[in-house]
Amino acid sequence: MSLRNSSSSSLHARILLVDDNVNGSSARKTVLEELGHKINVASSGAEALEQFAQHKYDLVVTDYRMPRMDGLELIVRLRKQTPDIPIVLVSGFVDTLGLNEASSGADAVIQKSANEVTHLVRAVNRLLRRKKPAATEARRLKAKRQAG
Repeated sequence: MSLRNSSSSSLHARILLVDDNVNGSSARKTVLEELGHKINVASSGAEALEQFAQHKYDLVVTDYRMPRMDGLELIVRLRKQTPDIPIVLVSGFVDTLGLNEASSGADAVIQKSANEVTHLVRAVNRLLRRKKPAATEARRLKAKRQAG
């Protein structure tokens, strides 16, 4: 069974994936693209903020441990710009640091583990169902303008 078939969500979103580890970001990017999402990758918090300022994203997935700006600082800065942006925080230190939605400001917190992909897919689908993706909204507005 492919991930596309296991997805109960037909929403295709633009997602910003932030991770300084190329292997981690590559694996998550592949999984999310298989679900039909458009993925942009940033290798640092600063790069993520630059991309976030230039493009409209439906969701952000960020690693916790990164040099110069960790995932928590990135979340704070993203929330200042767009308070309702859905954010998923991924970390190998969830239990050690006591990271959860309340302490991190993320909408979902995922422990890096063998089950990470399953949890990531579920979290992304759940958060996108809560919010209409920008691409879907743009198509709806375009169709409305053409009709009217």
